[in-house]
Amino acid sequence: MTALKPQMISPDTHADLTALRRDLHTHPELGFEEHRTSNIVARRLEAAGLEVTRGLGGTGVVGTLRKGTGNRAILLRADMDALAMTEVTGLPYASQSPGKMHACGHDGHTVMLLGAAEAMAQRDFSGTVHFVFQPAEEGRGGGAAMVRDGFFDRFPVDAAYGLHNAVDMPLGHIAAVEGPQLASSDRWWVTFRGIGTHGAKPHNGRSAMTAAGLFLAQVHNIVAQEVNPLKTAVISACAMQAGDFEALNVVPAEATIGGTARSYDEGVRTYLEEAIARHAQGIAASLGIAVDVRYTRGISAVVNEAAPTEVARRAITRALGEDAVITAIDPVMAGDDFSEFGMRVPGCYVHLGMGPMRPGGQHHGTNYDFNDACIPAGVAWWCAVVEEELR
Repeated sequence: MTALKPQMISPDTHADLTALRRDLHTHPELGFEEHRTSNIVARRLEAAGLEVTRGLGGTGVVGTLRKGTGNRAILLRADMDALAMTEVTGLPYASQSPGKMHACGHDGHTVMLLGAAEAMAQRDFSGTVHFVFQPAEEGRGGGAAMVRDGFFDRFPVDAAYGLHNAVDMPLGHIAAVEGPQLASSDRWWVTFRGIGTHGAKPHNGRSAMTAAGLFLAQVHNIVAQEVNPLKTAVISACAMQAGDFEALNVVPAEATIGGTARSYDEGVRTYLEEAIARHAQGIAASLGIAVDVRYTRGISAVVNEAAPTEVARRAITRALGEDAVITAIDPVMAGDDFSEFGMRVPGCYVHLGMGPMRPGGQHHGTNYDFNDACIPAGVAWWCAVVEEELR
C-alpha cells in the first residue's frame, strides 16, 4: 500500500497545521490543565466563524457549525491532553515541560479536527456539527466530565465519531471496523490485613504476605478457568506494597495488591468484579485474616455500531479512495473514553495510519512523535464524514 495524498487542504494549510501541531507538542498539558491548548483552539474556531462554548468538562471546547435546513446533528471528537512522561526524542520541537509529553498523538488529533472545522466553515452541508475538543482522555475522565456538565442536554446529537492515530498502519489509510474496538478499563485494590510478627515466630501472627501470594496465583486464573473462552478479558496485577527491605525479620501486618481488569462485554465486566472479590475473601477466610476489596469502574468499552461505521467507510472512500479503507483489524485491550459519547448515541471510532515509526516510537513511549504527513488525510476524512452525514 502506498501513502495517499488527499487534496482537501492546500500545502499552505498543511504547513500551518503542522506548525500548530508542533507548537502544541512543545507545550504539552496534562488532563484538565489544557488551558493554553483550549484557548488556541477556541480562538481559531471563533476566527473561522463557529459558535464556541468553553469550559465544558473544565477545559473542554465545543465549536458548533450550523448550515442549511437539516435537523440532523453529529459530534466529532478529538482529545487534547498529554501524558506525564519525559520526552527523549531530541526533536527541535520536543516538550519544554519536564515530565509532560504528547506521547499518544493528541496534539495531532487536535489540529486535524481543528483543520476540518475551519475547512467545513467554507463548505456546504445541511445540519449541525459539534466539533468537540475533549480534555483529560488519559485516565482522568474528561469525557465523563463533559457529560456531567450537560453535554447531551446542550448539544443533542444523532451520532458520534472519533479518530485515533495508529502506529505502523499504512500512512493515510483508515480502519473503520464494526464491533468492539477498545476495552472497558477498571481498577482494583485488595488489602489483606493480618497480624504482624517476628519473622522467626510466624506462628504468633497471621501472614498477609501469604494471602497476597495465594491471591496472585489465583487471580490470573479467573480469566483462564472462569470466563467463557469465546469472550475476551484481562486481569493484571500491576502493583504491590508490603513489608520493608530494611526490616527483613518482620512479617508485615498488611499487604496490598492493585491492578486492572478489562473486557468488551458488560456481563464479563461484572463477573470480573465479583470474582476478584470472591477469591480475595476466600483466601482471607481460609487464613483467618481480614481483607478489604475496592473495585472502581473506569471507562466503558468502545463498540462501533453498524450504521455510523458504514458512514465512516463511505467517508474514507470519498476522501481518500477505496484503497484507503481497512475493514478488519484486531481490537485491543487499551481504553478510550470516547465511549462516554459512543455509548449514548450510535458511534464509530476509527484508526488513522501513520506509517512506520522510529524505533521505540510506540504509543505512550518516550520516543513517540505524531507523523505530520497524515494531517491531510485526517482533515479530509473528518470533512467527508460531515458531507456523508449531512448531505
